[in-house]
Amino acid sequence: MLLKTSLRSFFAHKGRMALSLIAVVLSVAFVSGTLVFSNTATGTFDKLFAATASDVSVQPPKPAEDEEQQAAVKPPTVPVALADQVAAVPGVKKAVGQVMVGNAVLIDPATNKLVGPTSGAPTLLGNWTDTPRNPVTITSGHAPRASGELVLDADTAKKAKLGLGDRIRIENSGGRHDLTIVGIATFTATNPGAALGFLDTPTAQQMLLGEPAYTSIEAFGDGSLGNDRLKADTAARIGGGYQVKTAAEQKDENTKQVGSSLNFMKYAMLGFAFVSAIVGAFLIVNTFSMLVAQRTREIGLLRAIGGSRRQVNRSVLVEALILGVLGSTLGVAAGLGVAVGLIKLMNALGMDLKAADLQVGPDVFAAGYALGIVVTLVAAWFPARRASRISPMAALRDHGTPAEGRANLVRTVLGLLLTAGGGALLVLGARAEKAATGGQYLGLGVVLTLIGFVVLGPLLASAVVRVLGALLPALFGPSGKLAQRNAMRNPRRTGATAAALMIGLALVIASSVFSSSAVTSASAQIDKSVGVDYIIGGRAEVTTEMTDIVRRTPGIDHVTVQKGFHAKVQLPDGRQAKTGLDAVPPAFFGTDFHPTVRSGAVDSIGRGSLGIGEAFAKDFGLKVGDRVTVDYGRGRTQVLPVGVVFAKGELFGNGSFVDLDTMAKAVPAAEQPPVETVFAKASPGADVARTLAALQDGLKEYPQLTVKDQAGYKELVQSQVNTLLYLIYGLVALSITVAVLGVVNTLALSVVERTREIGLLRAIGFSRRQLRRMIRLESVVIALFGAVLGTGLGLAWGVTVQGVLRDQGLGTLSVPTTMVAITLVSSVLIGLFAALVPAFRAGRMNVLAAIATD
Repeated sequence: MLLKTSLRSFFAHKGRMALSLIAVVLSVAFVSGTLVFSNTATGTFDKLFAATASDVSVQPPKPAEDEEQQAAVKPPTVPVALADQVAAVPGVKKAVGQVMVGNAVLIDPATNKLVGPTSGAPTLLGNWTDTPRNPVTITSGHAPRASGELVLDADTAKKAKLGLGDRIRIENSGGRHDLTIVGIATFTATNPGAALGFLDTPTAQQMLLGEPAYTSIEAFGDGSLGNDRLKADTAARIGGGYQVKTAAEQKDENTKQVGSSLNFMKYAMLGFAFVSAIVGAFLIVNTFSMLVAQRTREIGLLRAIGGSRRQVNRSVLVEALILGVLGSTLGVAAGLGVAVGLIKLMNALGMDLKAADLQVGPDVFAAGYALGIVVTLVAAWFPARRASRISPMAALRDHGTPAEGRANLVRTVLGLLLTAGGGALLVLGARAEKAATGGQYLGLGVVLTLIGFVVLGPLLASAVVRVLGALLPALFGPSGKLAQRNAMRNPRRTGATAAALMIGLALVIASSVFSSSAVTSASAQIDKSVGVDYIIGGRAEVTTEMTDIVRRTPGIDHVTVQKGFHAKVQLPDGRQAKTGLDAVPPAFFGTDFHPTVRSGAVDSIGRGSLGIGEAFAKDFGLKVGDRVTVDYGRGRTQVLPVGVVFAKGELFGNGSFVDLDTMAKAVPAAEQPPVETVFAKASPGADVARTLAALQDGLKEYPQLTVKDQAGYKELVQSQVNTLLYLIYGLVALSITVAVLGVVNTLALSVVERTREIGLLRAIGFSRRQLRRMIRLESVVIALFGAVLGTGLGLAWGVTVQGVLRDQGLGTLSVPTTMVAITLVSSVLIGLFAALVPAFRAGRMNVLAAIATD
């Protein structure tokens, strides 16, 4: 009987539940679509790794922590003779030496453009080998037979519009190498988006490694032994020190690496999907609250004929369960479309995934149904609880908004405590000495202030709406006055509707404050500290030839370079600390850069001292004059005194610095890292713009480099920040969309609830135009209320983020007033848009039928 009643009630009000259903569908679709995309991407790579991995791979010894930097500069290798030893292991059918590196770039000399992916996937170069599980097969031309010949993968060749006989250039630490494309190779499995180039083995060894060696030995068994046994026998034959991995171990390692790169996007999208689900919960609360209010008599009659509170409660929850199950089912189905869209987006960025290979695992259904059903039931529990308290006597009188004096008192106390506690945590976060501690305070403060504003929303509604709508009666007459009063009539409903919009807009404002502060801080630091006129760097190392071109450019006064180490510092008390260490020439400080010094003298670096950041000095109790041992790796150490401490929040506040000549006394040239960045100063009186053009012209054959003046560098920083900001905006747009649906639903149900009232207004002379205007103004006031709360909350969050990161480069707070103004204006437009359908429906009502409505 209970199920039958619930089903009848649900389908009797299916139109009123439609927008709540859409909210559930959107949230579930985003979650399930993200999971399907993640499963598909991971599964695609799994297939690739499983199809191409050798049975046993012998790799160089894992570099020690202090050797990882050198490994990145010069790939670790295994000797050529090792291939014969592996081939002699019983059960090995074939063993081939492989060269594969990713520290070079491919360039089309005809256009001076990079060949291959410009971000994300790597460009890999190696030797051509004939193996049973080669990831590519030559479909045009032939394999490389001599130096000067290269095979390029078909996907890269197509994107770069290159073919057989075309010239191509390789740039790496070994210099410039011009080659001819003699073969096109097609992937036998899915191309993950990388660019692959193959040379003959001697050329690959000399050009990419600088010596006769391999980066690994790949062994393929004859089927007589399992891979684990083959691994053990191989390890026993070649001796210790090398890494020996089975096909399964190679696959797991590669999958883990791919998964780590995809996880950031996956969890970010899931996070925003859950935010949208929370926003949708407000919509569901409003929907069921209004349906319960409209069915007060019906519920009262059920109670009068013997229905218990528990039955009434269950009746409402069963309707919510139906809504949750239906919305989750449609959401999971819609998630497939979201996954296809994500795959197309990633393909546009260089990854090659097939929409036909969608993998829908049990986790997709589990997460989708759990989210949709749980959120819907939790959101409906509060209206259901109120419904169960309706007395049988309610059937005998008109329903109204019950007095809730005690509930409002509890709400006020709880809301104030939560908001005050959250605000205090935000203040503590902004003032914290360490960013990690401040981040913890920030996270908890965001949660508490958000919950506090949600709890206080209904109480704030009357006062804030009264202020926001103060001009409506004067500007729009009776329509404006009624709109203001309607928005204040049910503060709980107005608060819940505005809260949904508040969350999305708060995220927008907070993100805008962060991005604006980041750009402003970076620009201020560049203006304050940077004395050079040009910054030259890029995806690859800056070679000696490139640096010489910069030096020879007319209008250049001098050039300084920067080399970076991952070093360890042994402290006077015996402890060790890791630090990023930059080796720079004497002209770097004082002439080219002007950092703020907390103690010591910056010119001491040129005299053989170490420069450190204030945070590093404070964390480890260091001061000027202390002697420390710098470990550059591979046993290269040097005892240096601390000569200068840089202030926190500066461009150099978190790093350590040593003079190039000082470093060279401990580290041979062959073990030094390559130049990362080149800085150039224009000659006195030189035309900065003309010299920039000359630099760009001189380096035009090196598209892997970016050549920027200070203004261009600021634009580059801003574009990088904006990329992240636009991604956040795109994800937040989902929650704002759900919030807009909430406003639409609230207004639509409100129109149904006030059918008789609307009929009476029309009967006493209210025109359709006035009626539609009243609905629109009510919607605008509610949207503005949500925008005001969201702006206040977003500003508090954004200011705290800047305070937390003040010593990490965000030293200047910048509030984007333009974005705040755009947000407020947008809220007006959101209100007008949300009111279109409800206002049209109200204006179309038959006056007599509306008055006769019970």
